[in-house]
Amino acid sequence: MAAMPRLRLICVAATGTNNVDLESARRRGIAVCNVAGYSTPTVVEHTLMFLLALSHRLREHDASVKEGAWSRSPHFSLLDFPFRDLAGRRLGILGYGSIGKKVAKVARLLGMEVSIGKIPGGKYSSSEKRLALKSLLKNSDFVTLHCPLTPRTQGLFDAERLAWMKPDACLLNLARGPIVDEVAVAAALKKGRLAGYAADVLAEEPPPARHPLLDPQVSDRVLLTPHVAWASRESRQRLVDEIAANISAFSQGRKRNRVV
Repeated sequence: MAAMPRLRLICVAATGTNNVDLESARRRGIAVCNVAGYSTPTVVEHTLMFLLALSHRLREHDASVKEGAWSRSPHFSLLDFPFRDLAGRRLGILGYGSIGKKVAKVARLLGMEVSIGKIPGGKYSSSEKRLALKSLLKNSDFVTLHCPLTPRTQGLFDAERLAWMKPDACLLNLARGPIVDEVAVAAALKKGRLAGYAADVLAEEPPPARHPLLDPQVSDRVLLTPHVAWASRESRQRLVDEIAANISAFSQGRKRNRVV
């Protein structure tokens, strides 16, 4: 910002603004706009994909067929990987904005029991039915993250909190990588204290070749996608359209999606 004295507008091509020094922008009189809601449908679908892949053990079934196990079997059905329905399982959601609410709606349609958690230090209305984080983790079969990266959520899922989860539970991160201690996740998977981990985000992107979640000792219980949950063609078009509308509004002296 200091190198661009004529700068008056920063358009973030995302919802999160943790990559912009908002206080510095405010002091310099620079407007900051983000885009909210453009990726909601595709992130919800990505979350559902992870839930189904983990619960139905898609990776294991696919690999066994391709490795020839089914061809060698004397039976029409290969039952080497027992799995359970999502219906009747408990889903804990942390981060209840537009994405979290739609994930909850889809999960309930599948017959899941849905609970919403409190982020420690957050303020919530007494009328909201939210569980304390410890209670949410202890009672959920799946926990999915859709909260922003803030000082309160950075490193939130450390070894202590991961230990609150049931050993046969799975954790999904579709929020931001640094919310989760990935070394602690790998350790929990190795010790059998966590059944699975699925993430579209990592603390370091792209990840180093020796990232703990790429370790062969845990990779069979890890599903990773390269930060693409937001990036369907429809989603990217909505994003570009919204950025153009933000620029147009600013040029006309109107505030639109203003963070600062």
